[in-house]
Amino acid sequence: MIERWTRERRVEHTRALLLDAAEQVFAEKGFMSATLDDIAYTAGYTKGAIYKHFGAKEVLFLEVSDRYWRRYFDTFTEVLSAATEVGAYELDEVARLWRRLSEERGGGEHAALGHEFTLYLLRNPEARDRVADKRTEVVQALAQYIVEGTDRIGATLLIPALTFAHVLIATTDSVELGSRLDDIDLYRPVLEMYMSAIKLPRPQ
Repeated sequence: MIERWTRERRVEHTRALLLDAAEQVFAEKGFMSATLDDIAYTAGYTKGAIYKHFGAKEVLFLEVSDRYWRRYFDTFTEVLSAATEVGAYELDEVARLWRRLSEERGGGEHAALGHEFTLYLLRNPEARDRVADKRTEVVQALAQYIVEGTDRIGATLLIPALTFAHVLIATTDSVELGSRLDDIDLYRPVLEMYMSAIKLPRPQ
């Protein structure tokens, strides 16, 4: 029997293809040089599809970033879900998964995009105002995702989820760039700082 796609599934599929293409083009060209025409061509759609689903290049970039942060937090909870305490092994494993995720999305070049976008918004108040609501929406959605993740493993956040979401957004790209720039491992020590804000359940 042929499976019929619902409208919602078709929309989700189109958005995913556009996000995949945007992630690739942003990584290759940078935020400023990448055009919606480039992204649409890579995805096999028209530029109108991007406007329909995202509205602007800045919004599309935020959606790409949000997808990465969610993938990162999934790697974090994946290891914690099997742990009753977090020791050297667990921290090493999360750091290893984080490094792998960084490499899969293009390493330092892609991480630099976050800083390029931040500078772009700082230098363009009109653009910053234009995406202010979307930036708030992204951080709130990530905070909710964090709450659901910690609840799933029975952990407790010791700081507000919104604060934790802001910290993740502000630090993930910097950790990747700093580790590459100075050839040191910042993943592990930053993870320890993250863990100071999470309390795991007591073993039964």
